[in-house]
Amino acid sequence: MPIAGYSLLRGQVADVRSGSGNQPHYQMLVIDDQNKYRVAINVQSQDGSEVFFVDKPHFTHPILDVLIEKPKGLTSVPSVPGDVALDFIRGNLFQPQEMVSLPISANGPDNDLNEKIGQYAQRAMSDERAEVFALGQSWGPENDKQDRYFHFLPGRGIHDIHMNQGNPPGKFEKDNGPYQDGGLFFHYPAQNQWVAIFMKFKTQSWHTDDHTGNVIPSPDSGAPADADVGNSGVIGQAHQPTVNQPDGQVRIVAALVNDIRTPEHETVTLLNTTHQPVDLTGWQLKDKQKQATPLSGQIAPGETLKVTVTPPMSLSNKGGIISLINAQGLKVHGVSYSRELASQPGQTLTF
Repeated sequence: MPIAGYSLLRGQVADVRSGSGNQPHYQMLVIDDQNKYRVAINVQSQDGSEVFFVDKPHFTHPILDVLIEKPKGLTSVPSVPGDVALDFIRGNLFQPQEMVSLPISANGPDNDLNEKIGQYAQRAMSDERAEVFALGQSWGPENDKQDRYFHFLPGRGIHDIHMNQGNPPGKFEKDNGPYQDGGLFFHYPAQNQWVAIFMKFKTQSWHTDDHTGNVIPSPDSGAPADADVGNSGVIGQAHQPTVNQPDGQVRIVAALVNDIRTPEHETVTLLNTTHQPVDLTGWQLKDKQKQATPLSGQIAPGETLKVTVTPPMSLSNKGGIISLINAQGLKVHGVSYSRELASQPGQTLTF
């Protein structure tokens, strides 16, 4: 079953501790107007393997418009689309290939997880207007238990700040669920800047069931469709899809979401990046609400195809996401666009 207590914590960073030991977590002390909380961020898997990580220093996404309206402190979050619930697969927050595996610590500057997270946390501590937004599983209040790192009472906070679906059969499969992934966002109002941080474990799959969050097996082998079995783990080397992954073979490269000539006329342009024709029979485009436009025909190698969006699918002028789903129900590519970009009538957005 999904994790219990999926929540958002909003507040200011007051103190930090780098991760170390057998089950290392980067620890942040976060305060709101009345309470203290601890954010515990996994910087190494329990099996000792490195964590896959991506930071987006200038993050833009329609979720930010909802996030900034949330109150300070802990807020329960429904695991459904349309609110602030994160889903690495369905939310088009980043591309899988952007993630790199990083060690907990390493010699040299800016090359390990403690440093990567620490640079944003330390910056937030030095700016009284800066805030952190953490999504994950909450715990507490523990009225009779002092926090073990920052010694406040009652102990409370939030953890599971990582992908919470796609776990293989075993100990953590029970935690699988869609729209309950963890993540970190730092907001620096003085610079009008948002930073997003997303993490996953090596064993977690990129393709999961829409209802359970469990791994979708490869139709060829029965193994996970996209387990990270071939990654070298070299620092700075991006995770590349395995041969069983459809990720990025056809990409969404442009969209017209606000046509001044015919307001209802919306289009999405696809690019076939492979050296073979791609048959789109059974494929779909989906919007933020998972409404679909069915696809058909073929895209020749290296060619583009402009698709007219048909109801019930629609591209909102208030920002949204567009996902490309193949005939096996696996996401091939996805993009997002902000309210600001969509507010420019007649402009075709490029991704």
